[in-house]
Amino acid sequence: MKRTGLLNSELSYIISKLGHFDALTVCDAGLPIPEGVQRIDLAVSEGIPSFIDVVKAVLMEMELESVELAEEFKDVSSDRHDELISVLEMESAQRGKDIPVDYVRHVNFKLNTKKSVAIVRTGEFTPYANITFKAGVVF
Repeated sequence: MKRTGLLNSELSYIISKLGHFDALTVCDAGLPIPEGVQRIDLAVSEGIPSFIDVVKAVLMEMELESVELAEEFKDVSSDRHDELISVLEMESAQRGKDIPVDYVRHVNFKLNTKKSVAIVRTGEFTPYANITFKAGVVF
């Protein structure tokens, strides 16, 4: 049994297979998941697990090139957005390099999820609490 880091075997496996620029999306409970994209459904009930907790778990395992967020996230759910940006800034400082944040309209964010290797559904009930991680390389 794995005792540290990301314990979900399906999610850990997906991250281990990602190549440079491959996309992995972590979403709230309501984001539509396109047909043909692998769904990793972690949602148990409202808020469990939270979006931020899953983001932090993914960050422990994944090398990043950049992230993508919906523009609407900043205005509609500013508290959660600011919390996420704080997590990303702390991660950037810890890694010693910037994590670029790209914003797109929500309609385009949803279209872009078709390119994700997998989408991880959380129990988050906050509108627009979605992020797409673009994989980086460790060298």
